[in-house]
Amino acid sequence: MLKTLLVATLALSLASAAPHSQLDGRIVGGADATVGQFPHQVSLRHLSSHICGGSIIAPQVILTAAHCVTSEATDGTLKVTPAKQLSIRAGSVDRQSGGVVIKVSKVIVHENYGNFLNDVAILYLEKSLSYSAVIRAIPLASSDTAVGSQVLISGWGRLSTKGPSPRFLQWNTLSSLSKQSCISSTFMFTSSLICLAHKEGNGACNGDSGGPAVQNGQLIGIAGFVIDGCGSSNPDGYAKVFYHRDWIVKHANL
Repeated sequence: MLKTLLVATLALSLASAAPHSQLDGRIVGGADATVGQFPHQVSLRHLSSHICGGSIIAPQVILTAAHCVTSEATDGTLKVTPAKQLSIRAGSVDRQSGGVVIKVSKVIVHENYGNFLNDVAILYLEKSLSYSAVIRAIPLASSDTAVGSQVLISGWGRLSTKGPSPRFLQWNTLSSLSKQSCISSTFMFTSSLICLAHKEGNGACNGDSGGPAVQNGQLIGIAGFVIDGCGSSNPDGYAKVFYHRDWIVKHANL
């Protein structure tokens, strides 16, 4: 399988904490976010523990990564985490308190998710969020991202591959790569990914998955994987929102 080859040759790994784990922390090389700086950011929780990030795209809809809400069953099939085990915290930079916590009512995983591709999922909430200065939807990318653009990422992912775990939201600035550079870095021949470059000691890590990559106030990426560990010299892989826009709009009823 492609996934097995990539893990063996590139040490490609999902930048998440899987259900039932409690991996958390912060973006590698990041800085503390201020209150209201990322009003679209949510903490996705499994049984009340942070596992991933997510983005508000409508009052009752969250966009996250498919691998945040799935696992492999004993027979090798994909198992979707029951919605009743999931909730989100919005409106707080502290993943442990503040803001509002709302339960998830429905999970929709991309039907072609697998091998790190189409790593996209929609979460419907039991009730709508009330928008404010600290809770607000972010628009989906309306065009492809220009090569070399500065991109903001945010999340509660680890400081390093096995690093410490501060509880407050972190952010960092990365740079978008060309499709060819992305292919060269990942050996994944697809237009569905956007690769974000960074200096060594920076980037996404465990717990950041599903979180946003933002450029010019629009959501351009969904955190998916890192190569050769967190903060390596390799770029990080994000699902490209513009590529998946039609799927997102359809399943989120936007």
